[in-house]
Amino acid sequence: MDSTFLVSLAHLEGVHLVQLVDDLADLIGADRDLDDPAVARLTPSPYPDDADAAKDFATSTRDEILDRRHHDAQTVGEALREFRTDTESLPEGTALATREIVIDSADVDAWMRTLTSLRLIIATRLGITSDDDHDPDDARYGIYDWLGYRLELLIQAADEGG
Repeated sequence: MDSTFLVSLAHLEGVHLVQLVDDLADLIGADRDLDDPAVARLTPSPYPDDADAAKDFATSTRDEILDRRHHDAQTVGEALREFRTDTESLPEGTALATREIVIDSADVDAWMRTLTSLRLIIATRLGITSDDDHDPDDARYGIYDWLGYRLELLIQAADEGG
């Protein structure tokens, strides 16, 4: 039997999340820049010490992986369609109003991969390669942390539901 998961988001969180997801879809869409370090981080090589094997692996798998991530982002973006507005258009007093998003169990993996992809891209842009690189006092890390929190909640919900 298929199940669903409920994710509670403040309206403002949803607006920001759908913007991030749309940015991800643009970054890895048809016009993707394969030389972008953030895109490269989404398709790491299992052969860091063998340039030829790494190139062969990338050639045979990169487009498929990025196409899957793009499809995942579209799936998540569709679930968040009601949040496609700018923050200035939010009626007064609604920014923190909570909304429930229904995620079908078939889409949970797409959500997890999308949130993970967003975290990897942000980590690349901020230069995070380990926990030691993360400065909790630097406000730029807030989105990175928030996505991690949301990912953790989704994993917990999937574990409890599965």
